[in-house]
Amino acid sequence: MSPVFPMLTVLTMFYYMCLRRRARTATRGEVMNSHRTVVPNNRTSPLTTELVQYAKEVVDFSSHYGSENSMSYTMWNLAGVPNVFPSSGDFTQTAVFRTYGTWWDQCPSASLPFRRTPSNFQSQDYVELTFEHQVYPTAVHVLETYHPGAVIRILACSANPYSPSPPAEVRWEILWSERPTKVNASQARQFKPCIKQINFPTNLIRLEVNSSLLDYYTELDAVVLHGTKDKPLLSLKTSLVDMNDLEDEDYEDKDACGIDSLNKKLNSAALGEGPNNGYFDKLPYELIQLILNHLTLPDLCRLAQTCKLLNQHCCDPLQYLHLNLQPYWANLNDTSLEFLQPRCTLVQWLNLSWTGNRGCISVVGFSRFLKACGSELVRLELSCSHFLNETCLEVISEMCPNLQDLNLSSCDKLPPQAFNHIAKLCSLKRLVLYRTKVEQTALLSILNFCSELQHLSLGSCVMIEDYDVIASMIGAKCKKLRTLDLWRCKNITENGIAELASGCPLLEELDLGWCPTLQSSTGCFARLARQLPNLQKLFLTANRSVCDTDIEELASNCTRLRQLDILGTRMVSPASLRKLLESCKHLSLLDVSFCSQIDNRAVLELRASFPKVLIKRSFTQ
Repeated sequence: MSPVFPMLTVLTMFYYMCLRRRARTATRGEVMNSHRTVVPNNRTSPLTTELVQYAKEVVDFSSHYGSENSMSYTMWNLAGVPNVFPSSGDFTQTAVFRTYGTWWDQCPSASLPFRRTPSNFQSQDYVELTFEHQVYPTAVHVLETYHPGAVIRILACSANPYSPSPPAEVRWEILWSERPTKVNASQARQFKPCIKQINFPTNLIRLEVNSSLLDYYTELDAVVLHGTKDKPLLSLKTSLVDMNDLEDEDYEDKDACGIDSLNKKLNSAALGEGPNNGYFDKLPYELIQLILNHLTLPDLCRLAQTCKLLNQHCCDPLQYLHLNLQPYWANLNDTSLEFLQPRCTLVQWLNLSWTGNRGCISVVGFSRFLKACGSELVRLELSCSHFLNETCLEVISEMCPNLQDLNLSSCDKLPPQAFNHIAKLCSLKRLVLYRTKVEQTALLSILNFCSELQHLSLGSCVMIEDYDVIASMIGAKCKKLRTLDLWRCKNITENGIAELASGCPLLEELDLGWCPTLQSSTGCFARLARQLPNLQKLFLTANRSVCDTDIEELASNCTRLRQLDILGTRMVSPASLRKLLESCKHLSLLDVSFCSQIDNRAVLELRASFPKVLIKRSFTQ
């Protein structure tokens, strides 16, 4: 046989492997915009039956606009068939996340961002849904009914939530991802991204969203999973493939939020001795450290495998003062923490939000890491970290004496008794307990001992029996409090508001949205305005009793106001809003949705007179 034929065979195999690799890594943007790419065609053979399923259950989510005790605007509305679609508008039967735009990042309660967050990780919220049958996905459709465009990633999980035995391995694959893009329409749409083919069946789908470019809250109605019971054969339509394109995209895919093997990067190989390190030997140690500060965690771990000098720099604990592990939630486990442990003895900021679920991080692994690395911790983010239990909070209280910032948002599986340990953290300045099961006794103890608190979030804490008692304790003990979130607290009255207003004069942000027991006729809102002149953000969402007198008090006393939400009031007129806008020169957000006296004409006139203020008015079709 001529030697030409084996060479042709090798080249053909190499070309085919490149095409397969290209098909696996193609994003929707590549499929639509590139003429030199592989287009995956997920058509199955005629003998394969495609199943079409709506979500059976919502099993986890990071936030929602609704209450824990109702179905209005909650993530649970994503289960089952559509309630609203194809209608457009603001409907209570849809799923709505807690925030939109950049307004929450501009509030006094906003936290500083972590350094070294990969640019391709921009997820802000998520929701996980299960389906009846495991299938190989061929399509995922999201029914969006209001202000679409928030979904930026769709993932599939190998674990079956309905299996009686825990999985040996939990694997997540990105089906589709894209950077946040502006959608210039608020109308309903059926979002049909072109998804990647995966090699395992799934009945657990995760949507991740970024609402920063939205003009208002996005509303989702249903999710449809298309798939086959049998693994489909990949059918490819191919044209010329540029090898440089393949190399660039492969490198980008390696950092797909760490869903490839972060552990392999952490486990650096043995490094051989080299004759010298070139020009690096001539650079000051501090300068190299400064340069490495700009690398992401995976890049830092890769660089550590190049030579002994750079390995020394990359393993220096000073490189890990701020450690953000949230982007790598899908692959982070006990082994990852064990590899990182020697490098993190000086860590001050640690973000483990979204990590460790479904057994990936154990209580033992977390405790071991914190015992070795917790002494210098000042900030600890644990939002939606469902591996946490009482032992974990006890370890935090014992091992982190300098902790000032603790975020337990949506850790709704933590037992109530676990929160008693937080009272030992006397240096706390920020505490986020949104959607947790903290009870009144534990919270009173925390407030009594943590008198340095400046930021406190108690939104949707349904286990608290009497918010007036809590408000009284806050007013008595937390004199430095600047921001307070009481979103959907069910029973605070004018008595609690009086204690807050008199005891916390430094308050700059107060969220009393959906607090049904507050009545303007008691003078509670006027009292707030008179006694809290530093207010920059005030949410009185869905309080029907807010009236012109309250607005005029705000105009007279709270001239620093930047954000005001009075959605749903029936007693505020355009004239009082004009007074407010004239007095509050810094006002940038005003939500008057569903205010019966503020019609579309009034909104247009106010927008024309005050063009720098974003005046929101939602609608229902």
